[in-house]
Amino acid sequence: MSSQRILIAILFFSIFFSLSSARPVKSKNQYKPCKSLVLYFHDILYNGQNKENATSAIVAAPEGFNLTILANSPFPFGNIVVFDDPITLDNNLHSKPVGRAQGQYIYDTKNTFTSWLAFTFVLNSTDHQGTINFVGADPIFVKTRDISVVGGTGDFFMHRGVATVMTDAFEGVVYFRLRVDIKFYECW
Repeated sequence: MSSQRILIAILFFSIFFSLSSARPVKSKNQYKPCKSLVLYFHDILYNGQNKENATSAIVAAPEGFNLTILANSPFPFGNIVVFDDPITLDNNLHSKPVGRAQGQYIYDTKNTFTSWLAFTFVLNSTDHQGTINFVGADPIFVKTRDISVVGGTGDFFMHRGVATVMTDAFEGVVYFRLRVDIKFYECW
């Protein structure tokens, strides 16, 4: 009788476990953003004559070039630019800033206009408090390009995702505006 109970118990647990593992598990949709945000940042490169308005400066250049004009032989390879740019909710440079974009871009390719970006959005508005960190390659002449959102603090603590960057406007090499469409796929 006890061997019959053991056999029934084994049969019951076998059926139970086979059915429970055969049922599809409803998984979280990994490709649906948990939060999104669109911001603009405005960069005014120091050119030797605009120190009152400049928000970025060349801090390193190839030998033979100065720090007020991007090296152009024929591409700005080797320039390193640091910036502290205003961030706005719309594309108007004179709109009230909601924070600052702080970081660097490095022109890292000899045969085309590309840069490598590493920067942080420091947000201090009534809607958002905290930072968002970005890293990635920026092929400048590609209409839209994606860079990684690698973390954040405050309202964006441990957030990760993708930022789609688009050059919204530019005036020579002195001014450009980027539209940054941020999609977070990991939100804590």
